[in-house]
This record gives sequence, structure tokens and C-alpha cells, in this order.
Amino acid sequence: MQIQINSDRNIQADERLAEIVRDTLQNKLSRFADHITRIEVHFSDENGNTKHDGSDKRCMLEARFEGLDPVAITEHAATVNQALTGAADKMQRKLSSVVGKLRDKHVRATTPEFAEPDEVI
Repeated sequence: MQIQINSDRNIQADERLAEIVRDTLQNKLSRFADHITRIEVHFSDENGNTKHDGSDKRCMLEARFEGLDPVAITEHAATVNQALTGAADKMQRKLSSVVGKLRDKHVRATTPEFAEPDEVI
């Protein structure tokens, strides 16, 4: 699972942040690692660096699943770490749902329909 980190000019994407991102995503999404080819992480400060009110830090995660359209979620929080953790939790739930739907679809496709019993005369 490849992790790509992007940020706007107001958030410093240094090696420390990259390590936190890798650790958080590995911890939360490791069970999907065989199916995910890449995760893109986008951080931004929506109010700019000068304003510190509310939930202005945004973390958008986009997971590239093998053979499927990308799955994306967004989380807003007061800090970059809180936004990352919230986004990872949301992505974990979203991917669980996607995998569950794929399993259900696969089970329905491979389970033979039950035939009507023959009529006894």
C-alpha cells in the first residue's frame, strides 16, 4: 500500500508528519492492504495560518481499490492530527462497507439458487 501525502502552503508536510500519517493509516487500514494500491492524503488549512478558530484543518483521504473507483472521505478538525485520525476512522468504516458489499455480491453470484422440489404424484 503506497501512501502519498500532499498539503497546502499553510501546513508543513515534513518527515515527522509523514511518519504519523504512515503509522495511523497502517494501524487503521492494514486489513485492507491487500486490496488498496494507493492512498492519497491531502491536508489543508481552510482559514489560512492566521486564523485559529474552529475546525479549519481538513484531511481528505482517497483510497485506490483494485478494480474499483477510488473511495474518498473528508474530515475537518481543530488540528492536523485530529483531522487525520478522524479521516482514518471514517475510511476504515467506508472500506469495511465496500468490502462487505463485495462479499455479499460474490456470495450471491456463486450460490446456486434453490430449485423447486419435484411434484410427487
